[in-house]
Amino acid sequence: MSACGGGGGATVFVPVSAPASGPVLGASPAQDVAVAIPPGQVDAAIAKLDDLAADIMHRSNIPGMAVAVVKDGKTVYAKGFGVRRMGSSEAVDADTVFQLASMSKPIGATVVAGLVSNDTVSWNTPVATLLPGFKLSDDWASQQVTIGDLYAHRSGLPEHAGDRLEDLGYDRRQVIERLRHVPLDGFRIKYAYTNFGLTAGAEAAATAAGQDWAALSERILYRPLGMTATSSRFADYMQRGNRTYPHVKQDGRYQALYQREPDAQSPAGGVSSSVNDLAHWMSLVLQDGSYQGLPVLKAEALLPAISAQIVNAPADSATARAGFYGYGFNVGTSSSGRVKLSHSGAFLLGAGTAFSMIPSAGVAIVTLTNASPVGAAEALNASFDDLVEFGKPTRDWYAAYSERMASLFALDGSLAGQPAPTQPAPALGNGAYTGRYANDYYGDAVVEVSGGGLLLRMGPTGTKIYALRHWSGNTFVFDLSGENAEPGSLSRIDFRPGAPGVSQSLQIEYYAEDVARGVFTLKP
Repeated sequence: MSACGGGGGATVFVPVSAPASGPVLGASPAQDVAVAIPPGQVDAAIAKLDDLAADIMHRSNIPGMAVAVVKDGKTVYAKGFGVRRMGSSEAVDADTVFQLASMSKPIGATVVAGLVSNDTVSWNTPVATLLPGFKLSDDWASQQVTIGDLYAHRSGLPEHAGDRLEDLGYDRRQVIERLRHVPLDGFRIKYAYTNFGLTAGAEAAATAAGQDWAALSERILYRPLGMTATSSRFADYMQRGNRTYPHVKQDGRYQALYQREPDAQSPAGGVSSSVNDLAHWMSLVLQDGSYQGLPVLKAEALLPAISAQIVNAPADSATARAGFYGYGFNVGTSSSGRVKLSHSGAFLLGAGTAFSMIPSAGVAIVTLTNASPVGAAEALNASFDDLVEFGKPTRDWYAAYSERMASLFALDGSLAGQPAPTQPAPALGNGAYTGRYANDYYGDAVVEVSGGGLLLRMGPTGTKIYALRHWSGNTFVFDLSGENAEPGSLSRIDFRPGAPGVSQSLQIEYYAEDVARGVFTLKP
């Protein structure tokens, strides 16, 4: 997500000097900005961060947060707030490791830029040349889709394709292989955010480099920048002594109840890091691929990632600014006329993260939290950006973002929240519904009798188990919860008996989102 302040009235374009390592603004009209940043205004914004963080912590009640700011290639602020685990006295500091969720995408894009720098791959390398088994539902698109297409979310895969396969226990390779069964929706003409599409692009790059993704990320980025607390392996995160615990709100308070394991989509959501480490990465991006004066990436390899590649937020009026996506980065324009780079990360099971960079000002901020996303990270960053650009906040960013984030917690399922029928139509006997039902995308769904009721088993080993409750007639329901379904969500499952009174197929509402039908057919 990117946050851009609003404004109106006449504008006068004033060239503003960029950091010494960057381009000189004013060299072309495209680099001019409308509002100058007076001397001392950035430092004044940094001085207000303690108060901003305290306000966000108070209003959101989140357990812990860490913040870092980079200015002109140096870390000028890094601090922790709150606790690593609710009920514990272990404080968050600038070295505390958080799960980054989707903030992993721009970090991974920087890794790919490293491979582009040494000519291992290009952003335009077709994925099929590196992953021979990779296939989309359209043969032509399968041969044409590039690493860049997947990092820009313009492959035609629908939004979040593959996420529910991960929930069922499929690993990275299995999910990527099953994407071939998903109908495409506009190759290279439509933006649709997909964790596993991007992950396939990363896997192609790693294959070209001859390393697994986590090892590649260490070699290309983490070690050269001294990011010793950063990893793309879940096991490394779990072994950190100074790490946070994810929190969700239950019964009106935050509790550490779950642990998200994102290795299957590591390039898209599996990085863990501290704000001190991330300050090194932000400095690299702002310094056009150099770190502490030494070249790490080629500027021309990084530039495509941090420049607009596809519209991801179309303008809704002639006076509105559109939003764009690069390769793993959001690319927007603030009301001052400055380009902003950003990305958020969110796990419903307990992570909310965000960064924002203003390249023309040489400033970046990152905020990490250990609670499900309520807009705290985005609000802090947007408030800081306002102070940098305008000297004052332009709106109540926490109110705006918390309202926007509320939609993430909507219950899934057409029957969620509805009372069960008081006079349901009778079901057939349990034996009419049992059996093994097949679906090319989701795999087998096994319905069996247990304790007088019915169980549904899914996933590659059948270990994802749902207890079915009769609703009415041949319709049953089961409870949903996890990373992609808020507790209280409910899916219906409709059995379709044939002539002998035995179900010949079934349709699962929750699994009809990724594939048009969601239909499973009884195996002989």
